[in-house]
Amino acid sequence: MQAVIPLEHMSIEEKLAAIEVIWASLTQCPEDAPSPDWHKVVLEEREKHVAEGISQFFGLQEAKKAMREKLL
Repeated sequence: MQAVIPLEHMSIEEKLAAIEVIWASLTQCPEDAPSPDWHKVVLEEREKHVAEGISQFFGLQEAKKAMREKLL
């Protein structure tokens, strides 16, 4: 089935609302929307970087603070 969405006639707010509805629908059955193979490759690379000490995790507040400092 091909869905036709009149994007050219929709406001940004309407487009974002449509995205939210679609995303909510997709997350109801995540097993029906499997991740592409490249997701696994990216996650493995990130896991390797953390294990090697190249990358590290930050809490949300720490990440926000770091971003603010970079922007100022």
